[in-house]
Amino acid sequence: MKTTDIIRLISLSAIWGASFLFMRIIVPTLGAIPAAFFRVLFAAAGLAVILLFMRIRWDFKNKLGTAMFLGVINSGIPFVMFSLAAKLLPAGYSAILNATTPLMGVIIGALFFSEKPGLNKVLGVCTGIAGVAVLTSTGPLQFNAALLVAAAECMVATSCYGLASFLTRKWITAKGGLDSKLVAFGSQLGAVALLLPFFSYGMLTQPPASWGDGTLWLTLAALGLICTALAYILYFRLIADIGPVKSLTVTFLIPPFGVLWGVLFLKESITLAHLMGGSLIALAVWLVLRPQATATT
Repeated sequence: MKTTDIIRLISLSAIWGASFLFMRIIVPTLGAIPAAFFRVLFAAAGLAVILLFMRIRWDFKNKLGTAMFLGVINSGIPFVMFSLAAKLLPAGYSAILNATTPLMGVIIGALFFSEKPGLNKVLGVCTGIAGVAVLTSTGPLQFNAALLVAAAECMVATSCYGLASFLTRKWITAKGGLDSKLVAFGSQLGAVALLLPFFSYGMLTQPPASWGDGTLWLTLAALGLICTALAYILYFRLIADIGPVKSLTVTFLIPPFGVLWGVLFLKESITLAHLMGGSLIALAVWLVLRPQATATT
C-alpha cells in the first residue's frame, strides 16, 4: 500500500475507535434509536455541506438508490446494533468485537460471492470465534444472557459491514465507480430513511427522559460529522483504491484505539479478557488478511 493509504487507515482507525467512546456517552441518555438516527442525520447534513463547498456535482450516475440501500446495510442497521450494545458493553469491548468484520467478510464471501476461503481464512474464522468466546466469558462483566445479546448485536453489525464491502465493490466500484463523497452521502441518506420511521414512532410513544446538555450534543455532532461523514469518505476511497479486503485491515487498529479512548476518557480498565480475547481476534484478522502463498515452479 502507498504511504497515503497507510495514513488513511491509521486515521480511520483512530476515528472509528472514538465512535465507541462517543456511543457510551450518548446512548445512556438518548437511547439507541435516537443516538443512531441523529448520528446519520448529522452525517448526511455534513456531507451535503462538503459537497456544496467543494462544488461537486450531484451526479450519482443512476446509483443513488444503490448507494442508499448500501447505507441501510453499512450504517443504519450497524449503528443501531452498536448503540444497543453500548447500553451494556464498555467501549473497548465493542471496539474489539468490531474487529470480527473481516471474519464475517470471509463467511459472507464464501456463502454468497463464490469466494473460496483458504486454510488461513478457515483458521482465522475459528480463532476469531474463540477470541469472542474468551472476551465475553472471562471479562469483568457478568456472563449472562444480556451479555450474549450485546455481543450478538455487535456481530450482526460486523456481518453488515462485511456484506457491505462486497456489495460496494460489486454495485459501485466495479461499474464505473463513483466519487467516494457521493457514495458516503447517498449511504447516509439511506440510513436516515431507514431510521426516521422508528425514531418518529419512539418520539410519539416513549421519548427520552432527557435530551442531555451541550456537551452531549457536541459529542453527537462529532460522532456524526467526524466518525461517520469523514470516516466514510475515507473508507469508500480506500475500497476504491486498495479493494474491500485490504480496506478491512482497518480493524487491526480500531481495538487499540477503542480501548485507549475508553481508558483515557471513561476510566475503563484494561483486563485480561481485553488482552486474551483481543489477541486472539487480532491473530484471526491477520490470518484472514494474510496474502495467500503462490506456488512457484
